[in-house]
Amino acid sequence: MEKQELQNRFEELTKILVKDMNPRGFWTGELSSSALGVAVAIAAFHFYDAEQFKLEIAKGFNWLKNNINADGSFGDSPQSPGNVSTSLLVYAATNLYSTSKADVALLQSKVGQYLLAEGIDTKSSQVADYILEHYRKDYTFSVPILTMCGLCGVPDKRAFDRVPQLPFEMALLPRGLYRFLNLSVVSYAIPALIAVGIVIFKKKKSSAFGRLVRNRSVRKSLELLDRLAPASGGFLEAIPLTAFVCLSLIEAGYGDLEVVRKGIGFLKQTQRGDGSWPIDVDLSTWVTGLSVRALRNQKDKVLSQEVQDQIAGHLLRIQNKQIHPFNGSQAGGWGWTNHTGAVPDGDDTPGAILTLLKLKPIGEIHAPVVAGCDWLVGLQNRDGGFPTFSRGWGKLPFDQSCADLTGHALLALSATIEAVGDGVSRRQSKRNRVAILGAIKYLEKNQQANGSWTPLWFGNQLTSDHSNPVYGTARVLTYLRDASRHQWLNSSLKSRMNELISRGEQFLVHARNEDGSWGGDKGVVGTMEETALAVAALTGSEHQKAYDDGLKWLDLSFKRNGLRPSPIGLYFASLWYDEKLYPLSFYLDALSRAIEN
Repeated sequence: MEKQELQNRFEELTKILVKDMNPRGFWTGELSSSALGVAVAIAAFHFYDAEQFKLEIAKGFNWLKNNINADGSFGDSPQSPGNVSTSLLVYAATNLYSTSKADVALLQSKVGQYLLAEGIDTKSSQVADYILEHYRKDYTFSVPILTMCGLCGVPDKRAFDRVPQLPFEMALLPRGLYRFLNLSVVSYAIPALIAVGIVIFKKKKSSAFGRLVRNRSVRKSLELLDRLAPASGGFLEAIPLTAFVCLSLIEAGYGDLEVVRKGIGFLKQTQRGDGSWPIDVDLSTWVTGLSVRALRNQKDKVLSQEVQDQIAGHLLRIQNKQIHPFNGSQAGGWGWTNHTGAVPDGDDTPGAILTLLKLKPIGEIHAPVVAGCDWLVGLQNRDGGFPTFSRGWGKLPFDQSCADLTGHALLALSATIEAVGDGVSRRQSKRNRVAILGAIKYLEKNQQANGSWTPLWFGNQLTSDHSNPVYGTARVLTYLRDASRHQWLNSSLKSRMNELISRGEQFLVHARNEDGSWGGDKGVVGTMEETALAVAALTGSEHQKAYDDGLKWLDLSFKRNGLRPSPIGLYFASLWYDEKLYPLSFYLDALSRAIEN
């Protein structure tokens, strides 16, 4: 495509981007609605006060009736194929009203037929057998699912005989020991460990010794849960997690607690006008960073200085400035949203650092950027990679180091060294450089034989294992290519980075589809998100045909379908979601790089 054509499309899309900015001067985005979130929120309202929340419950059921798949199933997003876990939770929620409301009974019948076709008799132990086998050793999601089913009478009163006991009492041990314990839940699910563990304890038979120990732990565990609760009432600002906590505490006999009242208030506040809920309030920090950085060198043409100052001010205000009560994280990091339930993480922190460096001279943001880098270095695992929330956790997949977060952290640290120069202590400078070296070693060790990397929090519903090597590889390549241009790097490090880039490019070229697009892997239907990311990653490479064909496909796709989002995101134990701003920001980034190239 000609440069002028690219520029025209860029200007067209930036008008959409600016229009999508909220009145407070940053981007909120819009996450897809979640059938799972709807089902669990309905159950929480029912157990708390069915009469008080009858309107909200009715609206939730109405959304479910309007969004059921043709085969009677529900997926994680309206664009997702059905799955047993989400469908089973919807079935459980309908069980609360199937005898009193004919329309809910009909909905339950349709879902039940789907589950039966999948080999699951909802009146038998097959419910527990399937869920436990599906999630195996990771109880983060399987036990809350079975707990809600049991509380809703699925399959029957003996449901809790098959539900594993979560060791909620272990949450009382010093936080530094968590990584060494077999908690069977990921680091960010401690509220579920406590609340769900307590209700299982109340409902399930156990040994006299076990009951003695746990009885003594309940009160202190509830006090800890109260300390973990954010001002908003939403744990991690996540609808499913908050609803699981609420319904569990209510049915354990603790419905009068403040943590429940606040959680129910959070659920009421976050219900959408159509009766649905998203999985989380928003990813505003993340999508704001994506939006700003997508403009690259043309940001001053699109955003006034006043708006840029607003965005920078917003990011500076929401930087964590104390030890975080949720997981003990040190000050300096950023979470995914400005709401109080967010926890600093290893993807939003480098994103915020890079966005601030884009918006402000280093002299105005020196202290917060350096603090952010210190936080990142403190997060780095011994393998050189970066996890999401907590250093040292690694027993379960969502606590492990991953390539895309590691590449993102590498770029943020390198960009800070480039901007700050000698403006940090010798110790800090050495720590940052050692961290970058460790990150490069991690990426070298974890690049697959075909040149790809696999991301952690993104996937593709249509790949055989739901992984997304195109996303992971494109992300890491872009981070490495941007970092490799920094002047402070010596020739040896640049050479190692270029070798990784070359192998990653070969994978991307191999993975593209015949129509010029990219999906999650070769042969998978292309999306705007994955194609734009791949095009951005190949900008300036020798693979001109693949690059040109990708730009042409994006142009054609936009003309035919607009900016239709695809569910490539993963959240809270592998729930699929799509985000309205992903195709827009990814496409703008590809266009910006093409114009500059």
